[in-house]
Amino acid sequence: MTQTLSKEACLKAAQELLARRSANHRGDRLPEDCRPANLEDALAIQAATVEASGKKIAGWKCLVPLNPEQIIVGPVLEGTVQQGAECLVKCTEPGKTLIEPEIAFVLGADLPARESGYTEAEVDNAIGSYHMALELLQRRYAASANDELIFADRQADCLLNEGIFVGPEITKAQAYDAAEIKLSIDENNYDGKHPNLSAQAPIYWFVNFMSERGINLEKGQAIITGSYAGAIEVPVKTTDIAYEGFGQYQVTFKEA
Repeated sequence: MTQTLSKEACLKAAQELLARRSANHRGDRLPEDCRPANLEDALAIQAATVEASGKKIAGWKCLVPLNPEQIIVGPVLEGTVQQGAECLVKCTEPGKTLIEPEIAFVLGADLPARESGYTEAEVDNAIGSYHMALELLQRRYAASANDELIFADRQADCLLNEGIFVGPEITKAQAYDAAEIKLSIDENNYDGKHPNLSAQAPIYWFVNFMSERGINLEKGQAIITGSYAGAIEVPVKTTDIAYEGFGQYQVTFKEA
């Protein structure tokens, strides 16, 4: 697959998507002269977004592809990975925001790109900690544009990602035995199931996918690997979150 967009076109797309992030604005699909046509275009726009933001990459989202035409991978910008009692969010509707319950793997060592790739044991050894986590989501395309969008449009925009909330630490055994988790968010219960039936399988795929592309992964980056219950709209308030058998915590969402 060949990139069709120029560097200038990718930068134009990145600047538009960054403006929507900042203003919490939903817009139409990108203009045709900077709209991605395929995976390579989309990943080039992601890279241009990081460069244009002037920020480092603080994390990643990934999933073992359920469809070879839909590669799930996206950088998470510095300043949007949060921990603690409060979490700043962008509202998707007045007084509401979108989250996805996940598990985060925080790298305890660098994984530089190399020709030989990495074994599962090497990836395991590079992970420093495991956490209950939330992907924070933001809609940057208007609902009226949805029927016109192809997957590359969404991929270029980092698949709705706005950031990550890293919750309490869990054990490696818990993280590696988490095909299904019963979840509760306030009074709502969910029979959570990982899309790959393994929270760690996407890590192995992702590390080698990025290594093949010459992209280094760095110590401290938080990697989320798929939602257990899809996107959930929650009120912007103090919220109780529990993963049965893992633990529970409370976080106060506040509008950014």
